[in-house]
Amino acid sequence: MIPLARRITAVCALGAALAACGTTDPARSTRPAPARSPVSATPSATRPPVLAPGPGGLTPVFEHGPRDRGKTVAFTFDADMTADEGPRAAAGEHFDNPGLIGALHTLKVPATIFMTGRWAEQYPDEARSLGGDPQFEVANHSYSHYAFTPSCYGLPTVDTAHMRSDVERAYTAFRKAGLRNALPYFRFPGGCYDQRSLRALSGLGMTAIQWDVVSGDAFATDADAVAKQVLDGVQPGSVVIMHCTRSAAPTTEQVVRTVVPELRKRGYTFVKVSQLIGESRGHH
Repeated sequence: MIPLARRITAVCALGAALAACGTTDPARSTRPAPARSPVSATPSATRPPVLAPGPGGLTPVFEHGPRDRGKTVAFTFDADMTADEGPRAAAGEHFDNPGLIGALHTLKVPATIFMTGRWAEQYPDEARSLGGDPQFEVANHSYSHYAFTPSCYGLPTVDTAHMRSDVERAYTAFRKAGLRNALPYFRFPGGCYDQRSLRALSGLGMTAIQWDVVSGDAFATDADAVAKQVLDGVQPGSVVIMHCTRSAAPTTEQVVRTVVPELRKRGYTFVKVSQLIGESRGHH
């Protein structure tokens, strides 16, 4: 799994600007976060599905949904901003992408947004809006977007002792922005993880979310090539990774506008990651 994750995210980590974020208020016990958190997956406050912990309570990892439950696909978008990119934002660089969110609204495509805490601090109104929009679900992508393993494509690293607090700091940033319904899902910066990092997050009730389709939108300039990569890779139950950072992924809006009608033509329905996890849990 780890080589796949690294291969998939090599393009993302080229510039610490890509890797997704989001999630829920972590629980203060060993129970899943939503059980004791004011956040919820939906306005009805139903508890979002999570995978059962691995041996010894190890944080479980989800890569895709069932292949035989119909043609469903989940689009995920990383709202990336690292802890040290504030000066770049102050100088006018755009780490958000309102046009992409508008396209998803127009096309009526639900999506899961993985948000860093630093992004939520920079764009609190957008974070709050995404968190309150029933079309989207928001999950945790760490606060800093620093790597949770060594040698993760040049990203700075978080030491083991601070991994849990980095995740919790993201939740704090979400709450300060007014985003109170983040889910108990976590995407590792750069997609890089190992047993040590999975163990460091044990007890938070979270599920780590990877993917099986790399869009290649990070730093891409050819929207058609990215769209082809998505269309060639999607299978039933797929999780597609894209980004909602204008400066680092400028073609993504056009990619979505191209890919969505084609996938619908092929019989696909768009769902959130939580639905795929729910289907996976019942698939035994």
